[in-house]
Amino acid sequence: MFNLKVLDTPAVIFDNGSGLCKAGIAGENIPRVIIPTVVGRARATAVMLGVGHKGYYIGDEAQAKRGILSLNYPMEHGIVTSWEDMEKVWRHLYQEELKLKAYKRPVMLTEAPLNPHANREKMAEIMFEVFNVPAMFVALQAILSLYALGQTTGIVLDSGDGVTHTVPIYEGHCLPQGVCRMNFAGRDITKYFAMLLMESGHYFVSTAEREVVKDIKEKLCYVAVDINLENMKPPKEILRKYILPDGNIIKIGDQLYRAPEVLFTPINAGNTATGVHQMILESIRKCDMDIHKYLFGNMVLAGGSTLFHGLDKRVLKEVQLLAPRGLTLKIRAPPERIFSGWIGASILSSLPTFKPMWVTVNDYKEYGPAAIHQKCF
Repeated sequence: MFNLKVLDTPAVIFDNGSGLCKAGIAGENIPRVIIPTVVGRARATAVMLGVGHKGYYIGDEAQAKRGILSLNYPMEHGIVTSWEDMEKVWRHLYQEELKLKAYKRPVMLTEAPLNPHANREKMAEIMFEVFNVPAMFVALQAILSLYALGQTTGIVLDSGDGVTHTVPIYEGHCLPQGVCRMNFAGRDITKYFAMLLMESGHYFVSTAEREVVKDIKEKLCYVAVDINLENMKPPKEILRKYILPDGNIIKIGDQLYRAPEVLFTPINAGNTATGVHQMILESIRKCDMDIHKYLFGNMVLAGGSTLFHGLDKRVLKEVQLLAPRGLTLKIRAPPERIFSGWIGASILSSLPTFKPMWVTVNDYKEYGPAAIHQKCF
């Protein structure tokens, strides 16, 4: 029997990403747990050696044992592609990380724009039938990123590990006709960066070495506000040192800004998509002209691949060159933007006015998985 009082219990929040899953409790400021969205299974040779007795490993443990495991990422380009493994990730978060009983709290999950309805229904099916949650809700990451700033209208440039979106939002509603998507994000920038480093004699080939490339990217890479000026600087001015895990020091130069430059020119990395600045313009143009000024006036960056120093200034500069004259353009890059979706979910699910929005187990029993579409838009 469903008890309405359970809706007074702070919800579990799962912000699902292609690279990272962020989990925690509604009402808190940041996620309690952040783990890589990865499942590792022992290879045949590892099983023979007796090291694969556990069967599978999740998150950081899978990454740490990657030398003897076969890794699978259950989300690609923001969409779940392996439900079996995604279920394992959620179970691990509930049992091992948060140490909470799923049936005792509602759960709010995030999703990428244009997530197929069938995927959303599968999410509901797993949560209600496997985890026995009392209630759930699925919310769009971009909308939540606006809520995290206390706003309901703007355009969100959300770039994570697997996918980049521009999402126009007006008064809390996503405008689907204006959503632009590029299957190019952090993982691709890392690959391109590794290629640039290889051209200068630094070879990073193995999975473990690629993690080093990712670390260099996150610590040293930046976006050139003016690419032509950056190209004219003396090499000594842009050279940076990085200490490798073995203690050796390497020096890296223009690759540090050439790698994230592909967000503006994906063709350099072999992707035919348009740059993020053009995506913003295209998204806004597809919306009603009456709201253009509100969207240009509140461009918001979200996701881990928007953390590059200088990205906000460069996006603003590029959009200004293409936007109609006379408009006031503003861009916001909150420092906590890697958590924006999670923070927005924490705020939304804590509002007393949100309680009627939960899809309860009773709704699920009456309407089946399709119940999720009645309240989650």
